[in-house]
Amino acid sequence: MVHKFKVRQMVQLKQAGFSDTRLNASNLYEVVRLMPADQTGEFSYRIRAGAIERAVREGEIRSV
Repeated sequence: MVHKFKVRQMVQLKQAGFSDTRLNASNLYEVVRLMPADQTGEFSYRIRAGAIERAVREGEIRSV
């Protein structure tokens, strides 16, 4: 399997949480690190918007 997204690619959260909409209205993030697949085989990513960095699963984000 291969990662769907690449480092430095811009992505959006599919469903932003309440705190995400308050902190970053566009929910636009940059992929900063590719992480290995979890036990279910789904890849994870580290994404960043400004000073906020978080880990997400591949199914939680989409390309812009």
